[in-house]
Amino acid sequence: MTVDGGTPIYLDHNATTPLAPEALDAMLPFLRQDFGNPSSSHAYGRRARDAVDQARQQVAGLLGCQAADLVFTGSGTEANNLAIAGALKGRTDGRQGLVNSVLEHPAVQEPMLDAAGFQLTRLPVDSAGVVEETAWRALVGPHTALVSVMHANNEMGAIQPVRRLADHAHSVGALMHTDAAQSAGKVPVQVAELGVDLLTLVAHKFCGPKGVGALFIRPGTPIHPLVLGAGHERGLRAGTENVCGIVGMGVACELARVRFSEDTARLRSLRATLLQRLQARIPGLLVNGPPVEVLCNTLNVSFPGVSGAAVLRAAPQVAASTGSACHGEEESTVLLAMGLPRDRARGAVRLSLGRVTTEEDVERAADHLAQAFQQVHARG
Repeated sequence: MTVDGGTPIYLDHNATTPLAPEALDAMLPFLRQDFGNPSSSHAYGRRARDAVDQARQQVAGLLGCQAADLVFTGSGTEANNLAIAGALKGRTDGRQGLVNSVLEHPAVQEPMLDAAGFQLTRLPVDSAGVVEETAWRALVGPHTALVSVMHANNEMGAIQPVRRLADHAHSVGALMHTDAAQSAGKVPVQVAELGVDLLTLVAHKFCGPKGVGALFIRPGTPIHPLVLGAGHERGLRAGTENVCGIVGMGVACELARVRFSEDTARLRSLRATLLQRLQARIPGLLVNGPPVEVLCNTLNVSFPGVSGAAVLRAAPQVAASTGSACHGEEESTVLLAMGLPRDRARGAVRLSLGRVTTEEDVERAADHLAQAFQQVHARG
């Protein structure tokens, strides 16, 4: 996406996405005249409550669940914390094992490490970034309280076998959580098909606003609130709801559901075009991640013999990243965890496309990146 001649082509949609115009239009009234508190009983409050209820139905429509199964939060990080710490709070069955993967976001990793009295085991992944089945069958057992594995990786787009993991976790009496921040709108995210007890969703990853997320909680799943106060969100998340943000998230979910087939087919085609143009200009370019079970918008490539960060610095016309926006190191710890050589991890760049990306964008971006690679490579 380019706004004017001086604005870079935006290929960092896995970090965040531009707000959909339809979501913005729906949000504006709740920043202006419909400013009521949804807990108030008068007309202003009822309008706000009705809007929150409608948004909850729209989120439920994307996930294939009941509206009552959803709790709105202030972010994906908060939803992950509620899922993990809330599910472990007050647990008295003697299970002390926690399991996640070596690829998890800090929003999952840190609350698991912080859980007093529990021991964390991390699942290895193969060279494509997929959790190894022999490992999780061996490590998830009668001692395990909770398993949390992301639905799709944010750096190289590997889609994880969440359903098989959930089935195994349930067979030994453990709960299953998945962070679906990166997968919504790119692959089907139906809670019944995934078989999970808890699922995290965050609006700004699929053209909704920042500052709002949601947690799906399967009925009957024991969970305790972390934010205490009044009885908002069924008593699981105290605090006046962010009405305009929730409304925007609802519309974004509706758009993701209605446009799913169109968006994913177009992104898959654009990703293929981008890869073809890069491979034609850069001998030795390597693709990181699975060949098939990968997010349709995500292309992670390693430039041979150079630093990926240096390539991006030499191509200011392209806004992309070397990995997760929450890390920032030049060498991707995700790629290193996959067992890839350090120089390959050092040369990696993540290019993530979105609804506003055009064919012209990917063609021009490939040309700029190829030119930047040649400059950096020539400098040695």
